[in-house]
Amino acid sequence: MEKFYCPECDHSYPIHSTQWHCECGSPLDLLWTPKFFKRKILRRDFNLWRYREALPIHEDRSILSMGERVTPLEGMEFDGQSVQIKIDYLFPTGSYKDRGAAVLISKARELGIQKVVEDSSGNAGAAIAAYCAKAGIECDIYVPQSTSPGKLVQIQMYGANLKKVKGSREETARVTMRAAGRTYYASHCWNPFFLHGTKTFAFEIWEQLGWRSPDTLILPIGHGTLLLGAYIGFKELKEAGEIKKIPKLVGIQSSTCAPIYHAFLKGLTVPPYLRKGETMAEGIAIAEPIRGRQILNATRETGGEILTVTEREIGSAMKEMGRKGHFIEPTAAATIAGLKKYLRRKPKSEAIVSTLTGTGLKALEKIKICNIMK
Repeated sequence: MEKFYCPECDHSYPIHSTQWHCECGSPLDLLWTPKFFKRKILRRDFNLWRYREALPIHEDRSILSMGERVTPLEGMEFDGQSVQIKIDYLFPTGSYKDRGAAVLISKARELGIQKVVEDSSGNAGAAIAAYCAKAGIECDIYVPQSTSPGKLVQIQMYGANLKKVKGSREETARVTMRAAGRTYYASHCWNPFFLHGTKTFAFEIWEQLGWRSPDTLILPIGHGTLLLGAYIGFKELKEAGEIKKIPKLVGIQSSTCAPIYHAFLKGLTVPPYLRKGETMAEGIAIAEPIRGRQILNATRETGGEILTVTEREIGSAMKEMGRKGHFIEPTAAATIAGLKKYLRRKPKSEAIVSTLTGTGLKALEKIKICNIMK
């Protein structure tokens, strides 16, 4: 049986409702039973919809696709150590957020939704706007006024109604939540269907590694949509008997905005409120992560940890990746900086997968302003 449920108080809601949070205030999860048929997977096109029976879309006609391919898993060396890097900036809108948007907006289409609202620092807004354009669904995208101009242009080109909000990322979310009282909230952090799109990251790695899981995943954390999606995906695979263990989850935050890091360090179950500093990695600059409790639980359950990186380390990682042929945005560079920090003390035999989440073309102005080219 498919339904929304609250992990805090066990209250449940029908998926066709416009309810986007529990009455207790907690974000909702999706109760869903996926299935994995390797023979069917291997016969299908090489895109995220090859895992069709594990994705919560009932009718094939509801599926929206812009040819989002299974992204490459590229072997790289850092300081003499080998890792595998998932190249997720190759999605249609230039970031991994297309995983979540493809499934969420397909579900909105299946539910007959005519209009949605979303708040974003850029990448999620662009992804939702693009798939809404494909579906013919009207959308309002709320963004902080400080969002990179390139991302704003991209959102507008998809025909979305762009709403700039003065103030912080958190103030932008509050304004959007008020709008969501009247319109379906296609939120990348509140809406469970988005996470059931980002979980395809786990399915692809499972297949690319020969139907196995890696030892460790190193991923960025803002609202944690990729880390939680990966956790959901590998957990579903484990419960289905396809793998023996869920990888250790290592999350990366900017040292100027690291509520999850401080909560993890202090043994807290909920991230504390911290005053956010400036960081070029705007995609993970989230002072109040909606699913902070779940991020901490998933990290601890898998024996993982949270690391922080400085602005200098982010800039250095961006330059290094450029020399490897990858032009990435600062948020993706933060992940690589965290990966390098983790590699200094990892077990030698550990199989590690990380990712490049977004293209540098989305953040040209920010890259110039921060003098990363010098």
